[in-house]
Amino acid sequence: MRPVPKTSRSTTVIRAAWRWLRAPMWLALGLFAGFMVPYMVVLNQRVQARFGDLVLSVPTRVYAQPLLLAPGTPMNAETLALELKASAYRKVDSARVPGSWSGGGDRFVIASRGFAGPAGGELPRRVRVELGHGRVTAVQDLTSGKPLRHYRLDPARIATLYGAQQEEREIVDLDQLPPLLVTGLQAVEDRDFKHHHGIDFSAIARAAWADLRAGRIVQGGSTLTQQLVRNLFLDRNQNIVRKANEALLAFLIEWHYDKGLILKTYINEVFLGQRGNQAVHGFAAASQFYFGRRVQSLRAPEIALLVGMVRGPSYYDPRRYPERAKHRRDVVLNEFYATGLIDGATRDRAKAAPLDVSARAHLPHDRFPAFMQLVRRQIGADFDEDTLRAGGLSIFTTLDPAVQIDAEHALAATLEGLGERGKPLQGAVVVTDAENGAVRAVVGGRHAGARGFNRALDARRPVGSLIKPFVYLVALSQPQRWSLATLLDDTPVSLRQPNGSVWTPQNDDHQAHGQVPLVDALVRSWNLATVHLGLALGVERVAGLLESLGVPGDIAPNPSLLLGAIDLSPLQVASLYQYFSAGGHALPLRAVSGVLGNDGKVKKRYRVQPGSGEYHAAASLVTYAMQQVAERGTASAIARSPLARLNAAGKTGTSDDQRDSWFAGFTGSYLAVAWVGRDDNKVTHLWGSSGALKVWMNLMEALPNRPLPPVSGSGIEYAWVDPEDGRRTDEGCHGSMRLPFVAGYAPRDSEGCLWQRFQDILGGSSTSESSP
Repeated sequence: MRPVPKTSRSTTVIRAAWRWLRAPMWLALGLFAGFMVPYMVVLNQRVQARFGDLVLSVPTRVYAQPLLLAPGTPMNAETLALELKASAYRKVDSARVPGSWSGGGDRFVIASRGFAGPAGGELPRRVRVELGHGRVTAVQDLTSGKPLRHYRLDPARIATLYGAQQEEREIVDLDQLPPLLVTGLQAVEDRDFKHHHGIDFSAIARAAWADLRAGRIVQGGSTLTQQLVRNLFLDRNQNIVRKANEALLAFLIEWHYDKGLILKTYINEVFLGQRGNQAVHGFAAASQFYFGRRVQSLRAPEIALLVGMVRGPSYYDPRRYPERAKHRRDVVLNEFYATGLIDGATRDRAKAAPLDVSARAHLPHDRFPAFMQLVRRQIGADFDEDTLRAGGLSIFTTLDPAVQIDAEHALAATLEGLGERGKPLQGAVVVTDAENGAVRAVVGGRHAGARGFNRALDARRPVGSLIKPFVYLVALSQPQRWSLATLLDDTPVSLRQPNGSVWTPQNDDHQAHGQVPLVDALVRSWNLATVHLGLALGVERVAGLLESLGVPGDIAPNPSLLLGAIDLSPLQVASLYQYFSAGGHALPLRAVSGVLGNDGKVKKRYRVQPGSGEYHAAASLVTYAMQQVAERGTASAIARSPLARLNAAGKTGTSDDQRDSWFAGFTGSYLAVAWVGRDDNKVTHLWGSSGALKVWMNLMEALPNRPLPPVSGSGIEYAWVDPEDGRRTDEGCHGSMRLPFVAGYAPRDSEGCLWQRFQDILGGSSTSESSP
């Protein structure tokens, strides 16, 4: 039998203490469990809910149209450089990094980024673009050496629609990032990231020892997961409660999610800068913010700078504190080298490189506010404001940044060029694609970047003679009765109004010209001839045509309508004139081409279905007459300038007492409407030709353009006529005019000019006999 061991005195004391402490300890443990279990449940719910929300935490971005480069496309070096600048491409010596370009003049080398849009996209390429005679002559893929039939550059980002948080973020997957960014971040901020469970006690010990040796805080002990917790859940207060919450939340995140998702979330969420009230989150957004480039194109020195800024984006801001930021970048490069991520030569080259941070932040909030107002109105039926601000959408518009910038400059330069007379003036410009109605630019005032009243959309002013082409369109749609050669009465007219007053219109030159050809009445913008024509047609028919072309509201069919007594906005005028520039097709103007969701799938495509159009031939005849306006009429300044090569068509307009100056005109490429006036509706002392026409000409001089072709087609035939009586004549007759007619309706009777030739012979003989 084994002896029973004697109980030591210490064991007896422990047992006695346990008897006294057992109940309080179990009670404390129970209270702790009763508090911690529900508390952990609450924290767990917060973790799962917050991670789910991150999928939709990117703002809605708005883009311009992709730039099409194809042989034959109108383009000049200045416009291409402007397009590249608008898309945040940087000029370098050798364009190899995506988002850069080199060259200029007749040859550009562009390293494109590629993109995806509602109508497809493009892969990143390095292309050479050759220019000549105002157009693209060749596009070549420099990787394959093969010519390209066309290539589209990624569109400029023109606006961002933020939610309440004003957070700029772009979600990227880990495989979309440079490998050095992913590994380098871990090497600098959390070397044991793959092995710990949210808290790294060894890192805490190392940091404490480093801080103790330095006598100040030089190293942090937080893991990437803990830093992510601070970004997502906690404030920056330093206290024991916050530290405990940070540890618990980090543990829960590691329990629920794999390391890859945690790292991806961190890379997309970490705070890296601020501009005004816009907070920059994530490395992808920071790459655009600091370098104007996509994160995929970053090199070692740029990656090191961003990784170093994690420690303190404000303290290491490279724009405000470049020396401090460079020192921090070099420290990170040394860490990359020490952990074997880069070799010594790469480190030395990177440390010798400048910071190369762009001077301005590339986070466009709303670069073109007047155009964006139109975008919001056009997509309002499909996407309400809450949906837009919820984020995650990519809106692709029809805006052309170079056209927009040139339109802004044209308006500002014209008003400034008027000197003192131009100071109180305002203006607006709308530019569309002449063929398809896509809106390329909207300028809402002389200070284009200012938000507020948008004159292009909302300033409805009397349009004056801009309405006349539609009066003549009604007439020419009846070819059996009216043609460009038909004689009109340009004689005084007086009409009694319903209120008893007498309306007595006059021509601008206060002259009556008697019998005049219809084409000359429009070219010279003679009021009396237009009124006589409109009364013969019926003012109701003119009003009906305008309504069918989209003029809103009930149009009062008063005779004064024939001379422009109707208030329209520049956008509405552009919509009307689009009918002519599109060859007699009614096209709704559109500012949006499509919308992509956060998943990259198309949510909405905006396509134009042109109206069938009933008056194609008549529209062509009016277009011919408006080409004559630019040749020898009220807009003949065009013919006396280098713009004569464009064979443009257009019409001037001036409201009563010269309160409004208008011009609407189009080439083969663009339709542009310009308005100049005063917000207080006072007299401008400008005609359409001395105000708005100058804006239009300044704009068209800057744009690469395609000439408007001569009026022709199967429905048109030409004939020589005598303007004195509208009858057919011979080409060699004095004063004869070659005019287009609706096919089958040219004058049949021919008078020739035998008598003119006989007079020429007599005159020539007389002259010869009287000569010495």
